[in-house]
Amino acid sequence: MQSASNHFRETISAPLWLDYKGRVNEATFATDFLRTHPMICIQGKLFTVDGLIEDEAALLREIFEMISGHVTTNLAKKSKQLLEAIKLACHSAPLPVQSDRIHMANGTYFLDGRFDTAKDFCLNRLPVRYDPSAAVPERWLQFVDELLMPEDIPALQEFFGYALLPVTKAQKMLLLVGKGGEGKSRIGLVLRSLLGANMNTGSLQKVETDRFARADLEYKLLMVDDDMRMEALTETHHLKSMVTLEDRIDIERKGVQSTQGVLYVRFAAFGNGGLHALYDRSNGFYRRQLLLTTKDPAPGRVDDPYLIEKLRSEKEGILLWALEGLHRLIDNQYHFTISPRMEENLREAVAESNNLVQFMESSGYIILEKGSVARSTSLYTAYEQWCTDNLEKPLSQKTFVQFLRQNEVTYGISYSKHAVGDQRGFHGIQVKYVN
Repeated sequence: MQSASNHFRETISAPLWLDYKGRVNEATFATDFLRTHPMICIQGKLFTVDGLIEDEAALLREIFEMISGHVTTNLAKKSKQLLEAIKLACHSAPLPVQSDRIHMANGTYFLDGRFDTAKDFCLNRLPVRYDPSAAVPERWLQFVDELLMPEDIPALQEFFGYALLPVTKAQKMLLLVGKGGEGKSRIGLVLRSLLGANMNTGSLQKVETDRFARADLEYKLLMVDDDMRMEALTETHHLKSMVTLEDRIDIERKGVQSTQGVLYVRFAAFGNGGLHALYDRSNGFYRRQLLLTTKDPAPGRVDDPYLIEKLRSEKEGILLWALEGLHRLIDNQYHFTISPRMEENLREAVAESNNLVQFMESSGYIILEKGSVARSTSLYTAYEQWCTDNLEKPLSQKTFVQFLRQNEVTYGISYSKHAVGDQRGFHGIQVKYVN
């Protein structure tokens, strides 16, 4: 004798997950859905072989359409319940962060040169095909040559390659600074063509000050700030830690308990001025920066309104160019090719943001000389005089002494509690003049 459920299905050709009372069997629905939509769920996030699913609303819409002919009430609520059932059904342990391969649109590129067309579940898949015979990206190379000095191009090439791989071993962020109108923003658009949804755009200031912003960067390869603000950062802790992070980190979402998340995001920022800190004057903040400055636009240059379309059409060739930079970076133990021009850029940025550096490099106030000695109070008085003469605001005496102690090797000085009798001071330096 037929059961009521089987008779029901034979009569109206109902799906297996629907019983004769019109109720959805969530477990059966999840199994059926995953048969046609292979996915895994890691800590509440869904992944396919193409990486993280950014738009769960599209899945909800598809579930809604599947059940709408059979369920007549609470459709939205039921759709959400079924999506949660799907997540439970495909729950998976975290995937490893793979630093020996890059998942491309048409397969997997291994850093040893192999390429496999098979596609596995992964954290990131790029929307660009690997084609070893792709044409040389002539228009891209022309654009980069017009944008940067020749000695700075290797660092940009290496950063492009660095952004393809989920690692932070180089511990650097890219800053591209110009006066405006050079075409810096095109760099971000080309990176988007290589990285797709694996790249976010945002604000470095927001990353530092908004405790929820970091959650948006989980499983992202790159964040681009294409309009870097000129205001100095009031805090730098989070940014510095993320640039060098090689472990899981606590991330927080609104209304949800904070969790340990996977962050290997790198940062690139473009603007008309460098990135400065209001209070952080440590070398660590600037040591994490690759500071490139652009050429001025050529006189009489006519902008091409179709430039970005031309550059995007060369993305397979640009990918090979980036991979060349990545291999060079890895061969150099994740040390970027730093030109003398870049070193000078960074030195000037440090001096601009910290008048203590400018004071120590000044003449007429102090002398750095082996065998000499000066009290801390005398040095600070000289510094105050320098600030008065140069219309600078003096920092506190405590900050002044801390800076000198942190930079003893740089200036060839050494701190002593008994530099002059029982008074604290520094050896290797003396005050030359105080008004």
